[in-house]
Amino acid sequence: MRFQQALPILFLYLFFGTNPLLAQIPKVPAQLEFADLTLKITPQAQREIQLDVDAQYRNPSYFKVKQERFQLYMPIVERELRGMGIPEDLKYLVIQESGLISDAVSTSNAVGFWQFKQGTAEEVGLRVDAQVDERKNIASSSRGAALYLKKHNATLDNWMTALVSYQMGLGGAKAYFGNQYSGKKVIEVDRNTHWYFKKFLAHKIAYGNAFGLLVSNRQLVEEKIQGPVTMAALAKRFGVSEEHLKEYNKWAGNGRVPAGTFTLFYIKEASLPIEPAIVKSPEEKPKKSQSASTASAKNSPIYKQANSYPRISGNTTKANQPNQITVNELDGVLAGKTTSPSKFSDEIGVKEKKFLRINDMNPGERIETGKYYYTEKKKTSAQVDTHLVLPGETLWSISQKYGIRLASLKSKNRIRKDSDLKAGMVLNLREPRKRGEDITILPISQPVQQNKSVIASATKPVEAKPSTPTYPRETAQPNRVTHTVAQGETLFAISRKYGVTVENLKSWNSIGSQNIISIGQKLVIFKP
Repeated sequence: MRFQQALPILFLYLFFGTNPLLAQIPKVPAQLEFADLTLKITPQAQREIQLDVDAQYRNPSYFKVKQERFQLYMPIVERELRGMGIPEDLKYLVIQESGLISDAVSTSNAVGFWQFKQGTAEEVGLRVDAQVDERKNIASSSRGAALYLKKHNATLDNWMTALVSYQMGLGGAKAYFGNQYSGKKVIEVDRNTHWYFKKFLAHKIAYGNAFGLLVSNRQLVEEKIQGPVTMAALAKRFGVSEEHLKEYNKWAGNGRVPAGTFTLFYIKEASLPIEPAIVKSPEEKPKKSQSASTASAKNSPIYKQANSYPRISGNTTKANQPNQITVNELDGVLAGKTTSPSKFSDEIGVKEKKFLRINDMNPGERIETGKYYYTEKKKTSAQVDTHLVLPGETLWSISQKYGIRLASLKSKNRIRKDSDLKAGMVLNLREPRKRGEDITILPISQPVQQNKSVIASATKPVEAKPSTPTYPRETAQPNRVTHTVAQGETLFAISRKYGVTVENLKSWNSIGSQNIISIGQKLVIFKP
């Protein structure tokens, strides 16, 4: 075979052969076994479910993280389901509900692996109080979920409708389905089948296929312990770090096990990486000055993604001039000074009304120094699937960050106002959220509050009264200074001058991933 003929084959091997996730995206079959049911899936439903399967694989690194959690926790989930006589197929529901994140919280205040509200958790025998929250215990919560599903199936006599009742409750399922599926063993899945069940099938197909692809030597160990006892004491007993135990035992409030008998979880292997709620990149380690959860969150892929936008390309040395750069692949411009939309639109040659409409701004709002604005209509979807809401962000600032229309962002997530936005929310940027589907909220630390009247933030410009910045008690309050950028200066040079990091400068002044600063720009700096 000649070299030119071999090139396409070599490319396909390198691209797909080295990435098994891309090479093995499973296809939705026309017939599928689920629990004791045979499902016949229509072509239209196949296409719909396939979109959800593909979405699971779209971000290989995030899929791998969920896959690793699946392998870690699934032996315990399967054991608890078997113990209650529940078909093991229902194990995929826990991935759909929480992504196997122990302290995930939904917008309706459902908590933990299986997303129980407090009242429902107590109904299935879970302890929920200030000392213990068994919703965050993989074994206890799986038993509770099994009991809940078993009870509902006894009434509905069909595992499909029992599964959907997990989302809408027993009363809701009885009203929605009636008796049409009671005792039925062959079911046609079509365009009218409830979205929650089709989403479940996507998870079953995606993760059922991927389960055997990853080989890991990590094993979740269970140890019976007697309280009261601290995590520090248990860490010494089992030869792991206190932070590790706290991460895998979030069911224990305040890092202390109260009086009684409990099960402790930890990872047994040569090294003991923490598996945080927001996943930490394996090559990075938390700084000692941060809590484990804070450091993990800031090192996570989804956190880094949120801080890597907007994406700037083009002639960045003339970013404050029109037709020089693109912002998220759209024509844009960097504001070199704070001014009015009227003056700014004149400078860049765009009519003011058009400029305001493109950027989802209202008349009278200010153009802020160092921020990017669009001169081309934003898109209805972003380049990435999701966004992790960071403290201080608004719907407008998120829409500007990704170049997505504000109305589209609100519509996709069924959120209409900033007061409904919470730090840690995972917002959809491409696919709309289903009706009745909660928004997952991941734990993320709140930053130190700073003076909004001085520091350029990522939020939509608003007038705010000056307030005194607050700092942790254990650190001295730094001196705040303002630095005016001179010709030839770089972020690195400025950071060296004041003894701070480049990341600090970028964070304090909302500077994007391209590290662009302009002559005369005023930077706020907190000297240590």
